[in-house]
Amino acid sequence: MSVDIATVKRVARLSRLAVSDEDAQRMVGELNVILGFVEQLDEVDVSGVEPMTSVIAMDMKKRADVVTDGDKAADIVANAPASEEGFFLVPKVVE
Repeated sequence: MSVDIATVKRVARLSRLAVSDEDAQRMVGELNVILGFVEQLDEVDVSGVEPMTSVIAMDMKKRADVVTDGDKAADIVANAPASEEGFFLVPKVVE
C-alpha cells in the first residue's frame, strides 16, 4: 500500500489540520516509509506466539464471573430519607 498526495490531503482535512503543499509532499515520503516498516511485520511468523499483556510473562488477576446483587442494598439505602424493602421511597411527581 502506498500513500499519495491526495490521501495525505484527505487525512489532513479529516483531522482538521492545515497542511501546505510542501508539507504534504514531505509527508507522502514519510508515510510510505512508515507503511513499508509495517508491511515488514507481515513477514514475521507469529503462529506459535501467545498474546502478551506485558513484556514480562505474568498471569492476569481474574475473579469469578458470577452474577450477584452485590450485597450492598442495605448500605445503599442507609442514608435515604425513606426506604422500604430495599427500595427508595420518593414523592409522586406525575399525576
